[in-house]
Amino acid sequence: MGFEPISSRRNPLVKGLRELHHPAGRQEQQRLLLEGTHLLREALRLGHPPDLLLATAPWMARHTEMLSALPPATLCREASAEVIEAAATTRHPDGVVGTIPWALPGQLLPPSPPGFGLLLDNVQDPGNLGTLLRTALAAGVQQVWLGEGADPHSPKVLRASAGAALELPLLRLSSEALVNRVDQARQGGWQIVATAATAPRPYWQIDWCQPTLLLLGNEGAGLAAPLLALADQRVSIPHSQAVESLNVAVAAAPLLLERWRQERMPAN
Repeated sequence: MGFEPISSRRNPLVKGLRELHHPAGRQEQQRLLLEGTHLLREALRLGHPPDLLLATAPWMARHTEMLSALPPATLCREASAEVIEAAATTRHPDGVVGTIPWALPGQLLPPSPPGFGLLLDNVQDPGNLGTLLRTALAAGVQQVWLGEGADPHSPKVLRASAGAALELPLLRLSSEALVNRVDQARQGGWQIVATAATAPRPYWQIDWCQPTLLLLGNEGAGLAAPLLALADQRVSIPHSQAVESLNVAVAAAPLLLERWRQERMPAN
């Protein structure tokens, strides 16, 4: 590599990585911070090689195959464990961080509306958002529309999504634009599905195989009223009354996977 190992937390590369902890830094640099071996492996698999990689000597010794897969343009530097910890958001990183160039949500319009979409409005917790994106990818969701809430490309969301945030087409919109887009989808023949504790129909009694947009909202307040008003299908998730409601990421799993089940296990 031809460089001395980085041992100072004040190194300009470390400063640039720390700026990616925040939305303004990601917007300015048009790059994402990837922490850990798994995310870097996923980025390579998806065709997003890092343009910068910092790793400890022990990590490099254990992952020669990943290093050999990096393109020549990648700046690869050895760094001390303390430097890696300073660059990362996690308390105990596994020895590697990197960055990839990225156009942030909302800057590029995605392709035409898919047959199965997920709308997430004002989901605040990064862990919940990452889990939702991971479940959406597993369920075959083709596109995610995002309103207010956690940044889908923050380091914590990227980790919680296990790389799904890099694979799913994401579009971030203002609240007004989100309502308009849902209304257009409904006028285009989609069914718009939302959950309601008092809805008499359980979620498995609707046809999830037709073009469907599932709406999910804030952890505490639920879905915003203008979005809820557009839902033509309101369903419930039956559960024990020992709890008042389910965590949004938990509630999403049976809803999203019901389409997958119905497609593979049609009713007789």
